Amino acid sequence: MLTALLLLASCQPKATEDAAGQKNADAVSEGTPVAIAHAQSGAMSETVEVNAVSSFLLKTYVKANVNGYLESVNAQLGKYVAKGQELFVIKTKEAQTLGNTVNSLDTSLHFAGVIHIKAPGNGYITQLTYQAGNYVQDNEQLAVITDTKSFVFLLDLPYELKPYLPNNKNLQLKLPDGTILNGHIEEALPTVDAASQTQSYVIRVNTDKQIPENLIAKVGLVKKAKQNAISVPKSALLTDEAQSEFWIMKLIDSSTAVKVPVQKGIETNSAVEILFPKLTDSDLVLVSGNYGLTDTAKVSVQK
Repeated sequence: MLTALLLLASCQPKATEDAAGQKNADAVSEGTPVAIAHAQSGAMSETVEVNAVSSFLLKTYVKANVNGYLESVNAQLGKYVAKGQELFVIKTKEAQTLGNTVNSLDTSLHFAGVIHIKAPGNGYITQLTYQAGNYVQDNEQLAVITDTKSFVFLLDLPYELKPYLPNNKNLQLKLPDGTILNGHIEEALPTVDAASQTQSYVIRVNTDKQIPENLIAKVGLVKKAKQNAISVPKSALLTDEAQSEFWIMKLIDSSTAVKVPVQKGIETNSAVEILFPKLTDSDLVLVSGNYGLTDTAKVSVQK
């Protein structure tokens, strides 16, 4: 009986080891859990985003033409005014001092000394300097009127992106509230900002919407475009530390993935074009669980 007990005890560790080994073998045979996606064909474009600022190119300055006191002010900030509309009434300094005395001496003179200042053009009043009762001098600025017909967006373009302009004459502007405007690039301003090395281009937009000045819009310039490009999700593309080599893990059967070196082309926020080797829509690539896998790796596709 003692001998039998000793033999039974010596067999238990081996049985435990055999069970653990079998469990590890099963885990290896199952493979690394991964997710897959199809390669896709379709139109792709690589864009760069730049800013455009709303602006009024033409501004009219309303100025006093005599020394005197503002008897009335009919202008308001943000108010639209039409050409010829009366904005200010100035009573000359002489009329303020001597007007009543002259009229009392000779009522037939009708000496008033009142000057009417009218709007020189159509637009919105964006600056108002004085109010009624203030004393103003000759040629002093009273208000600023922006010409609505001169409304444009000024595209701040880095000079190195200038070669892409011929293919981007017609473009879209995205406002902060999500509004999309269609625009057309007309001409460039003949100066470059010394600090940022950007040149301003005039963009005309077709809209009846009232847009304030100095609003920043986003503009996407197309750098490259293809109609029938083969691409994979961006998460499928793997690279080395130096980003000198690129590859994908391609599923060749239900449980095997192989390493495929690739040459990439156009990149977007979500996809990468594969130039070589040629893929088809039926090819499956790993999009998660693919990092660190060796060539001909066993995988388990998660649904």
